[in-house]
Amino acid sequence: MSVPTVYLVRHGETEWSKNGRHTGRTDLPLTAAGEDDGRRLAARLAGVSFARVFSSPLTRAHRTAELAGFAPETEPDLIEWNYGDYEGKTSAEIRASRPDWLLFRDGCPGGESVAEVAARADRLAAKLKGLTGDVLCFAHGHMLRVLASRWVGQPVAFAAHLLLGTATLSILGFDHGKLDEPAIRVWNAGQ
Repeated sequence: MSVPTVYLVRHGETEWSKNGRHTGRTDLPLTAAGEDDGRRLAARLAGVSFARVFSSPLTRAHRTAELAGFAPETEPDLIEWNYGDYEGKTSAEIRASRPDWLLFRDGCPGGESVAEVAARADRLAAKLKGLTGDVLCFAHGHMLRVLASRWVGQPVAFAAHLLLGTATLSILGFDHGKLDEPAIRVWNAGQ
């Protein structure tokens, strides 16, 4: 059986990503720099023939895909973490009232719990592992970090160790071409 190679692209810059604000379901556009980020990704992805291309339903991910030269299928499970009460806030603002808060351990009040995000990432990982060929996904920083963690069988808390800049490329695959040996082949390239 042929195993997939899954390319992950975090969307280009938005005003909130530039300012460190948690941007979950708020559908912000790319900045001018974010638009340029998307166009530069086209050259980085040239020469790879993708069997499937997916995007989060949010504009910033979908537009990045378009600027990179793709017409992606919408994949609802690629949507960013629902930050609930923490939407639009920086980590410093959140920690002013909750000093010990860690997203990947605590989740978000009024938003998604760690268990809910893990279940979504597990569902997505199972779908992607069932495909063949090269697959491309455009999505968001925290969701992609959780997906990579779950891809290799790690708890969501492991995602705290996988930093991911905007408009970066990461690749998930398998050691020895075996489904029972998932691996992170490339992480945060282009940062």
